Amino acid sequence: MQPQEIEYLFHNPPSHYTEEQRRIFDSFKQGLNAGTIRAAEPDPTSPTGWRVNAWVKKGILVGFRMGKNVDMSVDRVGLPFIDKDTYPVKAITTASQIRVVPGGSSIRDGSYVGSGVTCMPPMFINVGAYVADGTMVDSHALVGSCAQIGRNCHISAGAQIGGVLEPVGAMPVIIEDEVMVGGNSGVYEGTIIKRRAVIGTGTILNQSTPVYDLVAGAIYTAKDDQPLVIPEEAVVVPGCRSISHPAGRNWGLSLYAAVIVKYRDAKTDARIQTEDLFR
Repeated sequence: MQPQEIEYLFHNPPSHYTEEQRRIFDSFKQGLNAGTIRAAEPDPTSPTGWRVNAWVKKGILVGFRMGKNVDMSVDRVGLPFIDKDTYPVKAITTASQIRVVPGGSSIRDGSYVGSGVTCMPPMFINVGAYVADGTMVDSHALVGSCAQIGRNCHISAGAQIGGVLEPVGAMPVIIEDEVMVGGNSGVYEGTIIKRRAVIGTGTILNQSTPVYDLVAGAIYTAKDDQPLVIPEEAVVVPGCRSISHPAGRNWGLSLYAAVIVKYRDAKTDARIQTEDLFR
């Protein structure tokens, strides 16, 4: 698979797609399924440790443009499903070594799901996502398009890992190895969570969220050309900050903020290690 072929299809959409052009897309999608093609990948020369592969996002968008709506229903009266024929449900067998617990989960074709991943119902993994070995995606959790999830993570119940397809050059959400994302948390807009961090229940992280590090005495924010980066082993919980505007002070108002209260230690490890029993 050559990126130039995808680039050409993206910038020069034909009025009718040929069998050869569909073959090019199918080859691209096989790479997504195998994890050999990724929307973002580690890059030690980058300030964030990651680089975006914009051509991969273009290939995913080509698939939507190329696809035709088809009936994918198991029961077209009681449970109808109609979607692009280029993105059916991902084919999973026992040889995949993935646990998809019965109960309404869905994994879209064109996503990589590693060995030993556990999917608790109902959850959803979208096209372009990369979920590495040993990770648990819990009930009602979303792994959005192009999100990159590392090894042995726990994406807890109700957590939302945002998807980023457009603009094509934007950094997707990246969660490195051994990260715990607490229940009902949300990670959006290209945030990077470095390895072994713990995101507490109900924490929201995005480009507008300042993160106050009580340990280091630092404030982390996203810049125009750089995402929000949560340091390794940071333990982040939801907090608030006072409003400096006079009316806000008079009314006693505050705004949401995220707070790093400590860095991971033996007590933290003991509290979250029980998840290993369920893998």
